[in-house]
Amino acid sequence: MCLERGGIIGTITTFRDLDVYKKLCELHLEIHKLSMDFPKFELYELGSQIRRSSNSIPANVDEE
Repeated sequence: MCLERGGIIGTITTFRDLDVYKKLCELHLEIHKLSMDFPKFELYELGSQIRRSSNSIPANVDEE
């Protein structure tokens, strides 16, 4: 349960309800979009690694 001065503001039933998880998902999507604009010679190696790394960030919240 989330508390705020004066009372309860909501209930967290799953990790997907966490604001930090939602923000990390948004960050992952933004990183993915940005990496697609890399120069062609970087797109498949560095770009791929960055996309895979950014995907693992929200997944780490799920594991905790």
